[in-house]
Amino acid sequence: MSQENSTPKKHDELLEKKALSLKGGGDKRVEAQHKRGKLTARERVSLLLDNDSFEELDPFVLHRSTNFGLDNQHFLGDAVVTGYGEVNGRLTFVYAQDFTVLGGSLSEAVANKICKVMDKAMESGAPIVGLIDSGGARIQEGVDSLSGYGSIFHRNVMSSGVIPQISVMMGPAAGGATYSPALTDFIFMVEGLGQMYITGPDVIRAVTSEDISHEDLGGTEAHTVKSGVAHFAEETEESCIARVQELLSYLPQNNMENSPPISTSDSPHRYSDDLNTLIPDNPNQPYNMLDVIHTVVDETNFLQVHKNFAPNILVGFARFDGKSVGIVAQQPDHFAGVLDIDASVKAARFVRFCDAFNIPLVTFIDVPGFMPGSSQEYGGIIRHGAKLIFAYAEATVPKISVLTRKAYGGAYIVMSSKNLKGDINYSWPTGQVAVMGAEGAVNIIHRSQIRESDDPQKLTAQLVAEYEENLMNPYIAASRGMIDDVIEPGQTRLKVIRALKMLANKRETIPPKKHGSIPL
Repeated sequence: MSQENSTPKKHDELLEKKALSLKGGGDKRVEAQHKRGKLTARERVSLLLDNDSFEELDPFVLHRSTNFGLDNQHFLGDAVVTGYGEVNGRLTFVYAQDFTVLGGSLSEAVANKICKVMDKAMESGAPIVGLIDSGGARIQEGVDSLSGYGSIFHRNVMSSGVIPQISVMMGPAAGGATYSPALTDFIFMVEGLGQMYITGPDVIRAVTSEDISHEDLGGTEAHTVKSGVAHFAEETEESCIARVQELLSYLPQNNMENSPPISTSDSPHRYSDDLNTLIPDNPNQPYNMLDVIHTVVDETNFLQVHKNFAPNILVGFARFDGKSVGIVAQQPDHFAGVLDIDASVKAARFVRFCDAFNIPLVTFIDVPGFMPGSSQEYGGIIRHGAKLIFAYAEATVPKISVLTRKAYGGAYIVMSSKNLKGDINYSWPTGQVAVMGAEGAVNIIHRSQIRESDDPQKLTAQLVAEYEENLMNPYIAASRGMIDDVIEPGQTRLKVIRALKMLANKRETIPPKKHGSIPL
């Protein structure tokens, strides 16, 4: 009889412990977490997922190590909360590292929990969001914790291009722990809280004598402005999670589906007269390409990705007639929209993501060429620029481009040109396609004639005008079929929407192969 009663008693004890586990490492550690200005793992999960939709997995898991003082520090669920729920009614998997439990350190048990939820996400064909806040590998477990990281990395790679993977840096990640976020599609950082670095300030100080703070080394500005490792920065955890939810709304569940359309009151026939006078008469005068994007997309909504990194090119998500697209655009307001190393890598990565997840690409072009200079050449601009060529050429999603002003030299070819299998290539009447700018071309072609002229300045101006009229205007490219149509700027929204509708069932395949050899 006593044996029969032991099971309910054991069950009650576990339920009691589970109730305590909702407080993570206990009241004092939760209080310490709040004093740091940080939410707990469960509070973060609750913010991310729709109300009452969270289903936890493995809440009773315990770590197995009893070494080095851990024998009396067992917490149900260990240092991570895992499970699934819904974001805006769509299935989403999540894991949230719990800093209140042994500093959120990665044990064998924690790694197994994360790997299980990643496997479930793959099997179910749904996005996974990792909320990162960890002191790193649990040193008491030695190689077991390192092995756990390896297993997570492998799943990151296998999931790549199959389901969207998002990492949210809400605390520290150091050493090998940084590579899991780096393998995911998008990284968010909370200002003042999220930090990422391979080697910490103390080690750097000991090895190189460089004195640098945690924030300067691996904080938000370091990675959203300088390194480009992170894609989004937000001031608070709440605004950061809201941005994650917004991003998910643009994405499909997996690579076999399309992004969900939404209803919009923005007419697909809307005409934008302001665009007809947007381009300055002076070809060297900048303008803001965001004015073009905000004008033509649904309800001016454009979610910029990598907003503060390589600002000479813009990438992000928007909608046309309720359907998601990825946008790539030069930004003449920054370095005249020139393509440099960072801009090339930024755009190439975004193009490949969109192609992997069936998101059509709309490209707005105003590019004077690739950035000249020894620093760019030594930095490998040839190799990095080739990544963008590879990305556009390999992409099989609908590709629509709009040439607003200039496209010179190799940069013309790179930006979704007809030669790289662009589906529909439009140009505004202000568009120019040429090997180089008119003045530079004239100074090469007519060098002797200009040198011998009585009025070199007048002759140069005359020759430049002739060159622009005869070789650079968009009707020349249109006569060769490299531009499909020269359109009125005010009709850009209508033209893009009609092209997207025409291309909705596009089917294009690439030659059978294991994978291409992109110039990494």
